[in-house]
Amino acid sequence: MFYTTDTNSHGMQHDPFKAIVAPRPIGWIGTKGRDGSINLSPYSFFNVVSDDPKIVMFSSSGRKDSLRNAEETGVFTTSLASRDLAEQVNASSIAVPYGTDEFAIAGLSAKRGEIVDAPYVAEAHAVLECRVTEIIQPKTMDGGRATSFMVLGQVVGIHISEFVIREGRIDMTLLRPIARMGYRDFSDGGTDVFQLTRPNSR
Repeated sequence: MFYTTDTNSHGMQHDPFKAIVAPRPIGWIGTKGRDGSINLSPYSFFNVVSDDPKIVMFSSSGRKDSLRNAEETGVFTTSLASRDLAEQVNASSIAVPYGTDEFAIAGLSAKRGEIVDAPYVAEAHAVLECRVTEIIQPKTMDGGRATSFMVLGQVVGIHISEFVIREGRIDMTLLRPIARMGYRDFSDGGTDVFQLTRPNSR
């Protein structure tokens, strides 16, 4: 099948776009507002964009609380979403009024960053502390703007649980990161781990 995205006439029960761009890692974003309230929200539009320096991004569909707080304070954290915390990840995705503590809703412990004044999930196996470098509203082909906002942050601190470290590296079968597939589907990145060696240059 083929269809153009201007009509989006795919004839399927649900839009397949996000199911094609999968699996997508989940950025479990922790922020703090100027009023002192804390927020926790999972974003499947999340990824690393640079290794030197280390920069990650999450994308907010519309002006959500995480975006507001990151704009106001210039910092955020991203806690790794793992299989053992999947239910809490889902619980924290609830739509609630600004200022509501999703850490409490999900039954999680909020811990202040070592460097940035933003909370992270104390139970998470890995955490990145980030300072906002820029916020971008992507352009469209016709010169307009997308309804999403990309928040890019430089990683200034990294937490890793000793539990997931084996022989000097993170053991993915212990970390078991979860990722968003399409629709209501998620995947467990620790259940089918295999290795490939990159080919030599010709």
